[in-house]
Amino acid sequence: MTLQELETYFYSFLQIDEYSGDPSRNGVQVENSNPAGKEIKKVAFAVDACAETIIRAGEAGAGLLFVHHGLLWGQCQRITGTYYQRMAQLIHNDMALFACHIPLDANKAVGNNYGLARRMGLASIEPFGEWHGMTIGVAGSFPVPVSIHELAAKLFPDGEKPVRLLPFGKKEIQTVAVISGGAGDDLDQAITAGYDAFVTGEIGHEQYHVALESKINVIAGGHYQTETIGVQQVMQKLQQEMQVETLFIDVPTGL
Repeated sequence: MTLQELETYFYSFLQIDEYSGDPSRNGVQVENSNPAGKEIKKVAFAVDACAETIIRAGEAGAGLLFVHHGLLWGQCQRITGTYYQRMAQLIHNDMALFACHIPLDANKAVGNNYGLARRMGLASIEPFGEWHGMTIGVAGSFPVPVSIHELAAKLFPDGEKPVRLLPFGKKEIQTVAVISGGAGDDLDQAITAGYDAFVTGEIGHEQYHVALESKINVIAGGHYQTETIGVQQVMQKLQQEMQVETLFIDVPTGL
């Protein structure tokens, strides 16, 4: 597939145009030398457009790197320092960069939040969590209540460890709200809605006492760890539907 064909394919299901409030420049952020003609035989997927993922994608022979966190975030950017190094590696390898931020968090089929909810086995999943006029998270319930440790095990069935557990609410958790990444400030929305637990990537110091005093359980699973699922689901969809060779580049930060 060419870059233009891949761009059309991704736009067909990621609903990027519905999230105009996203500060990320979603879509193709860096072209290759011939978007309409050069065949891309391998697509790499990663959470971050950092130097390591770009270098490893280039070494693997990828013609496109698809990421959740891209290089362009709406403001002018001087092409210096680490930003220059990342851009230079993309151009040196004639490798395109495609970014999908909030649309990938919110997507029902392949998004981070619906993906996490399905992984945990939540039922009656519905949209939850407003950010800049966009609904980005989900909420649901368990048929049978679970403990916070059982919830964490469902969230990370391969044995990863959450960054932080705050067991401040009910011992038996029935309802859960989920917003991946850096959504600690959205804890208040989960409290107001009356959920038993809030699952996100990271929380700040100021949220500790809010959770404690509001008697709600919180799992901060890690910004990175809660946002690998979306890019991997897009990768699997591309591989299955278009038979394009893919690879996932895992660069965990522990945060």
